[in-house]
Amino acid sequence: MVNGIIGSGIFGLPAPLAAAVGSASPWAALLGGAAMAVIAACYAEVASQFTATGGTYLYVRHALERLAGLQVGWMTLLVRLAAGAASLNLLVDYLAQFWPEATDTLPRFAIITVVLGALTLINYRGTGIGAGVSTVTATVKVLALGVVCVVGAIYLLAHPSVTLVHRAASLDHWLRGILLLFFSYGGYEIALITSGEARNPRRDAPFAIFAGLLIVTLLYTLLQASVMRAVPDPAHSVRPLADAAGALMGRPGAVLISAAAVVSVSGFLSANLLAMPRSMFALATLGEFPARFAVVHPKYHTPYISICTFALLTWVAALFGSFSWNVTLSAVARLVYFAAICAAVPALRARQPEAATFRVPGGALLPVAGISICGILLTRIDFSSSLILGATITVALLNWLLTRRSSVQH
Repeated sequence: MVNGIIGSGIFGLPAPLAAAVGSASPWAALLGGAAMAVIAACYAEVASQFTATGGTYLYVRHALERLAGLQVGWMTLLVRLAAGAASLNLLVDYLAQFWPEATDTLPRFAIITVVLGALTLINYRGTGIGAGVSTVTATVKVLALGVVCVVGAIYLLAHPSVTLVHRAASLDHWLRGILLLFFSYGGYEIALITSGEARNPRRDAPFAIFAGLLIVTLLYTLLQASVMRAVPDPAHSVRPLADAAGALMGRPGAVLISAAAVVSVSGFLSANLLAMPRSMFALATLGEFPARFAVVHPKYHTPYISICTFALLTWVAALFGSFSWNVTLSAVARLVYFAAICAAVPALRARQPEAATFRVPGGALLPVAGISICGILLTRIDFSSSLILGATITVALLNWLLTRRSSVQH
């Protein structure tokens, strides 16, 4: 669960968060974790009622019917596309620590193409290698961030009187900051997809969700505080964690974090290419997507058409969108299915009142609060994000109409 939340975002998020709310950004990290806890509580109750594989798509389809489930399936695809594209842009920025020309147009194009192409080939040829890459990179990422946290905590304790530059932040700035945080605090829902392979998911999922979110909230808050204290102008830092590590530990610290970011992003992309094409494969086997997405390679036994299609879409999104833009788009898409999960709580209580092994307190208070949080944050999105969001909803609706007609004719 922790590994699902700590993706690539934390390596780049401290800068746009600092730009949004300034010196209050560590408090924003705490507030973002608290806001996400409301959504996570709803996830915990819903997840405690299922033992099958499927995660958010399964929950929403069961609670709110097929159309809502299909919308969630498309939103999940949009989230993972945007998150993968954001990670590729972040990878280029951190490679610039070793090769300053990496951010130029042609080198950037080459890096994005070669890295994504290599990872696509790895996953094209089989699941085992892709899973191994994810495991190794997750270990490197967590260890490197742990080093920065320990050194940052010591620095903060030894330098309590450092004065931060305060900048007034409006309500709009705060909401935009929380919206960005919803990208970095998301990801725990991906871990729920494989519940069918867990020993006792109805009992363990709620604990894992809350424990994972608590650990990550403390980690992100400490990292944000370290960046704000150690980096002179964090809002304009291209590699905020590397700059903070450099200020705290010198050149070796900056190199450590830059290398960890490169490895972490590569692992995240590999995991993305491992999981999401198989989600497309599953939707195709259910008749929701065209049948060609369910085609399996005769030699490697992988859904190679789904893998190549997902990789191509990620490549386009990475080339034509920045890190911050893709982060915002991913967070916006998440808000849609977060709201759907909150709405699923009362629906499932009415449909199967005794099924939940965990029940959030306060009756309908938290589900309503969760839907309200998502609704308020959706008002902060810009035109381009709202346009893509609307297009995705429309495509999902057309998908539902076409497959519904086919199923009726069949």
